[in-house]
Amino acid sequence: QVQLVESGGGLVQPGGSLRLSCAASGSIFSIETMGWYRQAPGKQRELVATITSGSSTNYADSVKGRFTISRDNAKNTVYLQMNRLKPEDTAVYYCNADIKSDSRVMFTYWGQGTQVTVSS
Repeated sequence: QVQLVESGGGLVQPGGSLRLSCAASGSIFSIETMGWYRQAPGKQRELVATITSGSSTNYADSVKGRFTISRDNAKNTVYLQMNRLKPEDTAVYYCNADIKSDSRVMFTYWGQGTQVTVSS
């Protein structure tokens, strides 16, 4: 099976930085788009950033200029570098990936979520 394992969440001060990682493992033929979503208490899950297999990126307006998404194809890993963090960035962050298994069937997978808390 394919699974995504996240790491890097935690508590940081406003203005601080944090780097999230998400590694895909299992019977993977190829990974297309990878991304990060977040969900704050009382709010719907929202897109944070995505990156395609061709390295094209897309960001939510609220994080543009502060967050950077990247990927390491050799490690099947996507990263989210978060700088100048604000309290409103506090949320559970979920990674996702559109992955073709060895059967060449595309499916979207989700990580378990990692808590990011920005507070003084």
